[in-house]
Amino acid sequence: MRAAVVVFAGTNCELETKLALEASGFCADYVDSNTASLKEYDAVFLCGGFSYGDYIRSGRLAKFTPVIDALNNFIESQRGVVAGICNGFQILCEARMLPGALLENDCLKFVCKNIPLKLDFNAEQKDITLPVAHREGKYWCDEDVSAMVFLKYMQNPNGSKDDIAGLYDKNRRIMGLMPHPERAFFTKNFGFDGREIFKIIKEEIARG
Repeated sequence: MRAAVVVFAGTNCELETKLALEASGFCADYVDSNTASLKEYDAVFLCGGFSYGDYIRSGRLAKFTPVIDALNNFIESQRGVVAGICNGFQILCEARMLPGALLENDCLKFVCKNIPLKLDFNAEQKDITLPVAHREGKYWCDEDVSAMVFLKYMQNPNGSKDDIAGLYDKNRRIMGLMPHPERAFFTKNFGFDGREIFKIIKEEIARG
């Protein structure tokens, strides 16, 4: 399986994401925001960071780059899976690839710590722990997205609606989450539960 790791100006989690993908069995490449085609890939990752400095709003400027058109074409082809982590999740919502928006945390502060979560995917439930690192991580949506949620906070760090930490689209081909699975993959500091997320993505690609 081949994966593209999209790098915007301000992205800072591309190395961890690429290493986690390679450890999960992917052949992973960095692609920049001017990339016009993603058709050769099975998965596309929008990773964490501060795309374009988040000067207007997190993910707001990134959605206007050429790679977003390529991403839309990738999704329409139903070729594989798109995953947005933290800033990547914000970009997916700004680009209307996922419903809702990420707002400033209720505490009005940057939150960086390990958080217990409830993972619910394919009728399999697990308690996992992943690190979060965000100031605008409060998920909010006016519509009912309960059927699309696969990850919930057990200790809500930001005020997200219904404790939502991650959700996918109705076809389960686009996934967004605020916690960082790539940071909980290799070391005891953050544990190894991030491997569960990458495992799910591989299974969804194999599902066809």
